[in-house]
Formats: sequence, structure tokens, C-alpha cells
Amino acid sequence: MSFAGRMSYGDYLGLDKILGAQHPKSDAHDEMLFIIQHQTAELWMKLALHEMSAARDAIAAGRLQPAFKMLSRVARIMEQLNSAWDVLRTMTPSEYTQFREALGESSGFQSYQYRMIEFVAGNRNTAMLGPHEHRPDLVEMLRAELTRPSLYDVVLTRLRNAGFDVPARSQLDQPHQPDPKASAAWASVYREPERYWELYELAEKLVDFEDYFRRWRFNHVTTVERVIGFKRGSGGTSGVSYLRRMLEVVLFPDLWEMRTEL
Repeated sequence: MSFAGRMSYGDYLGLDKILGAQHPKSDAHDEMLFIIQHQTAELWMKLALHEMSAARDAIAAGRLQPAFKMLSRVARIMEQLNSAWDVLRTMTPSEYTQFREALGESSGFQSYQYRMIEFVAGNRNTAMLGPHEHRPDLVEMLRAELTRPSLYDVVLTRLRNAGFDVPARSQLDQPHQPDPKASAAWASVYREPERYWELYELAEKLVDFEDYFRRWRFNHVTTVERVIGFKRGSGGTSGVSYLRRMLEVVLFPDLWEMRTEL
């Protein structure tokens, strides 16, 4: 039963650092909930990025089967993030008010991992580098991502390799816009799934991911409105109204546009 000099559970997981990383700025009871909610979200996002990056590499190399497993895991991670809002919603407006001022200008809007998830998926907007300008190392990392093909870019390459007339994007640092040729290609895939089964399954994995991602955004809006109403966000955004606009952002527009054509 002695683990002196041997790898223990806490050693392997670095639990001393993880469990010692909560430093409330007030005496409010619910601030610990708020901190752990966001720290665990960042851990899940780190795993999501790990899986998304590996899936992108696998798809680019033509290894779709491993990519399917990775993308399924990303969808489950988003489901886990969705469930976490249920815990945060146990905090009432009066409880949040007790420590909100202690947050200063900090806001989830400044999460560089969230920004990276959007950039890797293909929702790229250079204006969103602004909240990270105070950290040149983070801006450099995010800008580097904007020079790489996104996850959806490599998926479209698979479509081209299958013989479909789908144009490549000339500006990798811009958001994906609906493309009639890409929508038509996906419609062909969905009309003959037996013929294009791997592309068909790949498309559904992306839709699964975006479905859960949209739910996460919706739950974010609902939770913020429940806790602070229509006050401005702590990081300077307009709060709920800003988050509602984000609900209109589509990661893989062709896969949604195509459904109307079928």
C-alpha cells in the first residue's frame, strides 16, 4: 500500500497543481463553482482541440476511419460541455452579484482555446484576434492556425479527390461562406450514400459536431440571461445580445444548405 518513490494517481495526473489552481477573489460561496465550471470547460476544450487537430491530419492523409472516431469524441465532448451549464445554472443572479466585481475585465469571450476551436473548424475572423492582443504568444499561435487549411478545408479536399468540382479557398483566414458547388457535391453524396459512404459518414460527423456546438452556444445564452439578464458582459461585450448574434454563425454552411436541396 506504500507508493513512496513510485508513480501514484496524484503524481500521474498532476492533481496538486490542478486542485491548487482555484483562487477565489472574494468570500462569496459560489465563486468556487464559477471558477471550476470554467476551468473544467477549458480542459474539455483542450481535449477537443487535440482530437480536432488529429482528425484534420487523418482526413488530409486519407485515413477517414480513425477520423470518424475522433470527431465522434469531439461531439461527445461538446455534449459534456452542454451538461455543465446545468450546474452553473444553479447559481442565482443574487449569488453571482456577490463576486462579479472581483472578475474585473475577465470574460469567456477571451478564451483563446474557444477561439482556436472556431479557427480549426473553419469559422475564421481576424477581428477576433483583438481580445488576445495583450498576449503576443497567443496571437502568434492563433495567426499560425489561420495559415493552415481548416478542418472543413481538408474535408472539401476529400470531395475534390472523389471527383467533385469544388473550388479551393483562396483566403484561409476568412470564414467559410456557402458555396453552391460544394452544396451540390454534398447533395450528390447524400443521394447516393452507398456509393459515397465514407464521405456520407464524414459529413454526418461534422453535422453532429456542429449540432452539439450550436446547443452549447444556445445554453450559454440561456445561462447568461438567467444569471445577469441583459447587463453588459464583464469583458465589455453587450452580453446576451452579442451571444444571440453568435447563434447565427454556421461552421459548415454547405452541409446545412444542402438539406434544402434534397
